[in-house]
Amino acid sequence: MPELPDITVYVEALNARVRAATLEEVRLNTPFLLRTVEPPLSSVAGKRVVAIARLGKRIVFELEDELFLVLHLMIAGRLHWFPAGAKRGRRADLASLEFSTGTLTLTEAGSKRRASIHLLRGNTALVDFDRGGIEVFEATRKQFAERLRSENHTVKRSLTDPRLFSGIGNAYSDEILHRARLSPVKLTSRLSDDEITVLFDATREVLAEWTDRLRAEAGKEFPEKVTAFRSEMAVHGRFGEPCPVCGTPVQRIRYADNETNYCARCQTDGKLLADRALSRLLKQDWPKSIDEL
Repeated sequence: MPELPDITVYVEALNARVRAATLEEVRLNTPFLLRTVEPPLSSVAGKRVVAIARLGKRIVFELEDELFLVLHLMIAGRLHWFPAGAKRGRRADLASLEFSTGTLTLTEAGSKRRASIHLLRGNTALVDFDRGGIEVFEATRKQFAERLRSENHTVKRSLTDPRLFSGIGNAYSDEILHRARLSPVKLTSRLSDDEITVLFDATREVLAEWTDRLRAEAGKEFPEKVTAFRSEMAVHGRFGEPCPVCGTPVQRIRYADNETNYCARCQTDGKLLADRALSRLLKQDWPKSIDEL
């Protein structure tokens, strides 16, 4: 799922291309993408784009007359830009937003349709889409600590909870925890003040570094290589590959549609965390440490 760095770069690219332009039409190739009926989608026709902003992991197009088009890409949704007059590709677009300056299309890999578009009227309606998570670049260390300790969960779950922190998901939480040298399953109630300080700094560093990296990668072009799996990442999506710090093979915990990646040597003092499926299968044969493995 595109997270804070990816969405930030998308928003910057869109502001450069469609801010102050006119949204002429929104075309849907699947009715399930649109999750609201009032106001009608046709009401966006001819409206000027006032601004584009990030709201958590959502992209918000602010239009004239207090209209807000809210786009959530979910896991596999991606955006593509075609300047006015440019030849269009043959992608299976779920939707196209026709602006006076060009066309923005939405595609979604796989058969599951999770991406969504909401059309809202008024700031009050938009508030309902704010999950309440704080922006880490606007928060103090004290506010960060208060959010972590407000509920007793694993630090991985807390970092990815949109009610606590805005824009952080599975991929960058892995990178943050590796940078902070913290176990993903450590409970937030057991974090020391020093560990929270290290985590606070790591969160800001990782998100800033990746935003800058993605910005530089896109340059003046529209970002087309948005993915949760990058070879430059330390642990996320790198199961079995060497940790860039100590060389130990990266481990994983698999569950549902995603997984947590970590370095046992750097983050868990050599202890292997139980994989919910494989450890149950192996039972007493499940190795307890990276050295046993």
